[in-house]
Amino acid sequence: MPEIDFTLIWFNLSQIGIAFLLALPIAFNREYVASGAGLRTYPLVSIACCSFMLVAMDVYQGSDAEARVMYGVITGMGFIGGGAIVKEAGRAIGTANAAGIWLTGAIGLSVAYSRYEIAIVLSIIGFLIFQFGSYLKKQDT
Repeated sequence: MPEIDFTLIWFNLSQIGIAFLLALPIAFNREYVASGAGLRTYPLVSIACCSFMLVAMDVYQGSDAEARVMYGVITGMGFIGGGAIVKEAGRAIGTANAAGIWLTGAIGLSVAYSRYEIAIVLSIIGFLIFQFGSYLKKQDT
């Protein structure tokens, strides 16, 4: 039976919890302002990205292997975000959701590396853009 390192469990729980909490402001905005991705999608993206990097940092030795995992996560977030974009009546709809999904992935990666200052700034700026950016956006007529 494998040994369980409870210290590592608490560390991982705290990292994933921080990634979850920092994705919530963006998720709340998307849930109540836009249709599609929201309270489930954004936190899941953030904690999944954080988890991928936590595993990579623990399992793989060396920055080259971690860089490959990060590259895969970034590419995957682009792929998932691409699925949020819909072309309708000659317009692309959902680009903000796609960018937000990618952003919450970056929050998760930042938390995994304990770069909380980056994750907090991303969370705040992402929320502000989603919350107040629509006032600056040109409205179609």
